[in-house]
Amino acid sequence: QVQLVESGGGLVQAGGSLRLSCAASRRTFETRTMAWFRQAPGKEREFVATISRGTYYRDSVKGRFTISRDNAENTVYLQMNSLTPEDTAVYYCAAASTYYSGPAYPPSGLFDYWGQGTQVTVSS
Repeated sequence: QVQLVESGGGLVQAGGSLRLSCAASRRTFETRTMAWFRQAPGKEREFVATISRGTYYRDSVKGRFTISRDNAENTVYLQMNSLTPEDTAVYYCAAASTYYSGPAYPPSGLFDYWGQGTQVTVSS
């Protein structure tokens, strides 16, 4: 079992930045692929970014968001810049034992473990 704990969410004005963190309880084969998803009110959960054998992003966040990982700290980050109100959502961290090599968005079913989520609110 792997526990994932997100942090770093909050309220920010449009154009601002936030950095989300996801701390995994341990690094094992079960965290080969790490990802961020988000769910806005009244909408389905959607893929945002993933890091595995490469990094992949949702088209709408390319150039604004950067996913990275610190293996020594078992932590994955999501640096979010130029935020817009459309980025408002609960952001979830996820881990999978399967490597992901693109090119399509990875399905949520690929991931075995999920965090509780952290709220990101962008005001206009």
